[in-house]
This record gives sequence, structure tokens and C-alpha cells, in this order.
Amino acid sequence: MQRGPNDPAWRTIHTVPLPSQTQLRGLQDDDLPIFFTQQQEPDAIQMAAFTAKDPSDEAAFHAHWAKIRADETITLQTILHDGEVAGHIACHRWFGEPEVTYWLGQAFWGKGVATAALTQFLNQLTTRPLLARVAQDNVGSLRVLQKCGFVITGEDKGFAHGRNAEVAEYILTLPND
Repeated sequence: MQRGPNDPAWRTIHTVPLPSQTQLRGLQDDDLPIFFTQQQEPDAIQMAAFTAKDPSDEAAFHAHWAKIRADETITLQTILHDGEVAGHIACHRWFGEPEVTYWLGQAFWGKGVATAALTQFLNQLTTRPLLARVAQDNVGSLRVLQKCGFVITGEDKGFAHGRNAEVAEYILTLPND
């Protein structure tokens, strides 16, 4: 017997989930408590490495975000996934050159959210070349950046509060089109 789309057994095996929605929008005040919770996730701290000195310091968190929000040179967006705040993405010039950075709550890892958000963000930005940095052992984030066209162009080391140690990182560049 040949199975096909009208056979319930075939449909069960071949069911494909509907694609989820990842969107970007401007930062809202209600996003900050979610970001604060996300920055305290132990696995995320370990993975990102370059984090706040004390992720549980709420006063330092709010001071940091007040500074970011007041800086008109920073492009900042909230990442939504299926209507939930998944994280944030930004472009800054903290080290001189334009650089992209993002953070996702751990519940959103491995679902294509970072790649979708970064792709949308890069479509909004006209700045090129654009840099990114990633801890060398953060394979997931490295893969996201490479899927979006970034190439490794250098290496650096820096003290990472998230690991309380010096950590090797890659510097990646999204070249001019």
C-alpha cells in the first residue's frame, strides 16, 4: 500500500510546523524587566562571557540602559518572537567602529530567532562595514553571524565578567556589499 497526503499516518509523519514570527520593534519600558531577567540566566552569562560585572545589580542595569537609551548614535531594537520579548539587538560605536550586538533569552535559543532578527536588523542598517565580536567558544552566535554574512577578520582577548577570566574572542566583519 502506498501512503500519501490523504492517509492519517502519512500526515502525522510529515507534519511541518508553521513558521514562527520574529519581528523587531522599538524598545519599550516594559521590555526592561524581561531583559534584566534574561541577563541573569547562568547559561547565557557563560555563553556570552562579556556581560555586566554583576548581572543581579538592578541599579547598575537601569543606569546602563538609561545611558544606552540616551545615546542617539545607538540603533536599538527589541526582538519579538511569536509576540513575546525574546531579547534585543543594537548597533553601537563603543570601540570606535560600528558594531552589532544582540542578546536572546535562553528560551529562544536554537529556533532561528537570532538569525531572523539579525537578518532583519542588517536590512535596516546601511552602515558597512559592520563589526561583531563573539567569544570563540560561543559556536551558536558565531554560526548566526556567519549565516548573515560576517567573516572572521581578527582575534582579541579581554576580561569577561561572565566568566571572571580572560576570554578569546573573534572579531567579525560584514563587508561592504
